[in-house]
Parts: sequence; structure tokens; C-alpha cells
Amino acid sequence: MSQPGTLAVVGAGVMGTGIATLAAGHGRPVVLIDVDRAALDRAVAAVPGHLRLAQLLGKLPAGAATGVVEPATGLPAAAGAELVVEAVVEVPAVKAAVLAELSGVVGPQTPIVSNTSAIPIDELAGHASHPERVAGAHFMNPPYLIRMVEVVRGPRTSGETMRRLLALLATLDREGVVVGDGPGFVINRVLQRMINEAARIVSQGIADAETVDRLFHGCLGHATGPLATADLIGLDNVVDSLRVLRDRTGDPGYEPCQLLVELVGRGDLGRKSGRGFYPHPGGDRREIGGGR
Repeated sequence: MSQPGTLAVVGAGVMGTGIATLAAGHGRPVVLIDVDRAALDRAVAAVPGHLRLAQLLGKLPAGAATGVVEPATGLPAAAGAELVVEAVVEVPAVKAAVLAELSGVVGPQTPIVSNTSAIPIDELAGHASHPERVAGAHFMNPPYLIRMVEVVRGPRTSGETMRRLLALLATLDREGVVVGDGPGFVINRVLQRMINEAARIVSQGIADAETVDRLFHGCLGHATGPLATADLIGLDNVVDSLRVLRDRTGDPGYEPCQLLVELVGRGDLGRKSGRGFYPHPGGDRREIGGGR
């Protein structure tokens, strides 16, 4: 049974670790759940470094007591949590199974919040025993550095669930912006299409990745650009999200371009693997599409 005020996070990947860091940085106890013990160990070990970075950048309170991140390998550890954030892989069947099992673990009043980047919230809510308690909170990566959160209210999400979710975000110094439900919501409905087209431009030899991002930075004021952003998100997550959007909208423009599929197929996933469109620490020094 979790202690009062605990935030349960299901999924110890990049986003789950980041959300756990955010909560711990604001003094919240966290139970971080994943079936992969090795992934849990890596996540828990990474949290202190993320906390130090966020505090140095002034994004988290410096010198304040931090919450303990407790690892667990089973969903029953979420029992008693104030709120549960689901942050498993962007595969509908996996998320559906997690939400269904969580419904039997947490209380009927406990909000279950999905960090899905593209799957409609009402689709996920259909797998929960109390669909009115399911909402979306699409955190940006890394969540301990980016204040704004895309909050998704499904057609069956209750007002009380929204109130509790927005109140929690406020205690974490996050700004929740509420949007309606639908594939990809706002951010990824636009962003994933842009990444796909940018990758297609690289594959066609029109420009290399650095040039594409430089144009977006200099001409449109983007802080990074679509392909550097894709590396940060994780190219496997990009491909999964594109497939969800393709299947839910029927729009062939969301079909992942061959270059993205090939990069994922050989394990070049972006920052988390050391290499994507760009080299990252520990990765190959050549840039994709750059001829270097």
C-alpha cells in the first residue's frame, strides 16, 4: 500500500523516469513500476542526476527535500496512490492491458492518467472499469524541464478527475492546458506529421538533417527543429505514434517513412541509444543524411 500523497508511475522508460524525477523534485513520494527489473534499476539510478540538472537550471527547487522513488515490479504497488500515471510503450494493446489491470488495483475514485502521445483517451478509458476516472496528461520530454502539459479530457472523463489532475500538476509547478480528445490531440497531430515529412526530405536527398533543423530554427524560430526533436522523443516512439495516427485517422500521410523505419530497425533510436538523426554521447559520429 502506497503512503499518502504518493504518485504511482507505470513504465520506467524515458518518460516514466522523467515524470518520477519531476514528482520527486517537488517532494512527492513516487512508486515507479515496471516488469523489467533492469529497467527499474537504471531508472532509479538516473533520477539523482536528472534532479541535479533540473536544480542547476532552476527548473526544480534547489535544497528542498526530495521524494523517495520506490521501485516495484507489479501493479499492486499502485494501490493507495493519490493518482496513477501510465507511461508504458505507445502500443494500444499494451496500454489497454495495463489500464484494465490497474482498474482492479486502485480505488474507484483514483484518477488513472495516460501519458499517451497519440491514442484517443476514450479508447483507453473503454478498458477501465471506471472510464470517468481516465484522462490524459501528455508531458513533454523531459518533463522536469518543460512546464507545459497537454491535458486531454475524454468524453467520459469526469469533472472531478480533471480537477484532481490539474491540482496535482499545479503542485508540481506544471501548467496544464486542456484540449479535447482525438488521435494525437494537438501537439502530435501536427508534430508527428512534420517529423515524418522532414525525415522524408532527408531520405530524398533534398537536405541533410542539420540543414532541415537549421532552417526551422532560423526561419521559424524553433528551438531545435523536427529531427533533433525526434531524436529527443525517441524514433521508436515516433514510429509507434505515426502508426497510431495512421490507423485512427486513415490518413496515409502518417505512414512512417522508410528512413524512420530503417533507423528503428537497426536500433538507432535517438538520444537514448546514442545515435539517431544525429550522433549522441557514445554513438557513431556520423550524421544521418549528412554525408559525414
